[in-house]
Amino acid sequence: MERFFKGWAKPGPIPNPDNQNEVPPGETLDSLSGHFRIFQLEDGHRYSTDDVLTAWYGTQSCPSARKVLDLGSGIGTVGMLTAWRLQGATFVTIEAQEESVRLARKSIKLNGLEDRYEIRQGDFREEDALAPEERFDLILGSPPYFPIGSGILGNHPQKVACRFELRGSIHDYCKTAAKHLDWGGVFSCVFPISPSNQAQRVVDAAKNAGLCIIKQRNVVFREGDEPLIGLFIMMHSDQVPAHISGRTFLESPLTIRDSKGQATHEYLLVKMTMGLPPTN
Repeated sequence: MERFFKGWAKPGPIPNPDNQNEVPPGETLDSLSGHFRIFQLEDGHRYSTDDVLTAWYGTQSCPSARKVLDLGSGIGTVGMLTAWRLQGATFVTIEAQEESVRLARKSIKLNGLEDRYEIRQGDFREEDALAPEERFDLILGSPPYFPIGSGILGNHPQKVACRFELRGSIHDYCKTAAKHLDWGGVFSCVFPISPSNQAQRVVDAAKNAGLCIIKQRNVVFREGDEPLIGLFIMMHSDQVPAHISGRTFLESPLTIRDSKGQATHEYLLVKMTMGLPPTN
């Protein structure tokens, strides 16, 4: 087992090296947090900076979480990043696409997370997806960004479902999160803030679900550009004081790359916090 990668000492638990890790044609096995790895389709949806930031922002805001829910969990990236950082927490994840669930289950087994993890296949909007009494300290979500008809769908079902609202919108994510947050729980999500109507959709979704956006951090992908996405932390409006629920603390933007295209020092430290190598 390699303990170093380009001068960086890989932190965190080392899964059982005997776990099955054969990679069939059409799939890849890629590094994730520390010694964790993830199965992905070569031509399907692959994990992104958005996933890393969602897990980072959520765990930063709820470091004591014991029970975590990941909505629309895809191939499992956000949940596994979070599981690496919150090593005492247990997880429920819900994903509708059979192929994504299959890949996630392989990755969970490979990373030795089976005793902490329950992956459910289904649409989280359905009544039987979650029992009414199920509650979570931290809920994570990376909703699809765009309504159907607002762009070219693409030719791979995994990619389409991750980008376009085939099974619910930011409103559905907020509504479900509000139902299943435990007392004082936190909902962390990522969503576009450009154009401006996208940002307003997040505000409206939170309000309609009885949530308040207590803080927001916008993300600039290259120095000098306008921020395209925002990271959001929400809580139940009636569980925080009025002077907190009545306004959103807007943090300074996080810039991913400088004007020369190199990863910024701050983003490299974010990656290290999540067990990812501090490289470009």
